[in-house]
Amino acid sequence: MPRRQHGFTLVEIAIVLVVVGLLLGGILKGQDLVNGARVRNLADMNAGVQAAYYGFVDRYRQVPGDMTAAAVASAVGDASITVGGDANGSIDPADWEEASAAWVHLTRAGLLQGSYDGGATSATRYRAATVAPQNAFNGYMLLGRTRDYSTTAGAPTATRAPRLGLVLGDNIPVDIARELDLKIDDQRPLTGALRFTGTTTVSHRGVSEATTTCMTSATTNEYDIAGDAQQCNLVYLY
Repeated sequence: MPRRQHGFTLVEIAIVLVVVGLLLGGILKGQDLVNGARVRNLADMNAGVQAAYYGFVDRYRQVPGDMTAAAVASAVGDASITVGGDANGSIDPADWEEASAAWVHLTRAGLLQGSYDGGATSATRYRAATVAPQNAFNGYMLLGRTRDYSTTAGAPTATRAPRLGLVLGDNIPVDIARELDLKIDDQRPLTGALRFTGTTTVSHRGVSEATTTCMTSATTNEYDIAGDAQQCNLVYLY
């Protein structure tokens, strides 16, 4: 008697292919949902910090972080506050103490969630876990006046006028950066309110440097999605 050969029928193969397709589709969809959640998280954090900053200024008529420790302690009724600034009207560039004190002032005033101790005097100390909030990618955020924003004229320079803004922190993948820019700004890394921080440390930003592969070029002013950079850093200018 001839031996029967065993194998998959066309129907069985078709079923397997359908199942594989569904699994791949679910994985990709799940990744899209995760990325979408991270984009929303960054957007919400940015909006929350901005609202807290202006809420503090409106309530106390002084700048968080720049306000003296004694004045904040008296204003919010918390004698344990021992960090503050020089009350000159701004969170100064390169002033780590004021930048770290800003988070203490905003949280003790009840305008932001979290618990921070301030007292940073260097970039290394600023990156401590209890000094500043972190983004969804474990990059440290920073609020203050900074020169670390890029323009179509080039990367940051020591002579560029400092502007108030929120540095969103490093470790942001380029595709997430682009989606965030699309959601809250103009989808361009060198124009609008949301900018690349640039590739050199010019003033204060206690985070790693953004890579040059995060964007194509100053001429095209586009995010380099093909480069798949994972260390981008952004600043939202107020």
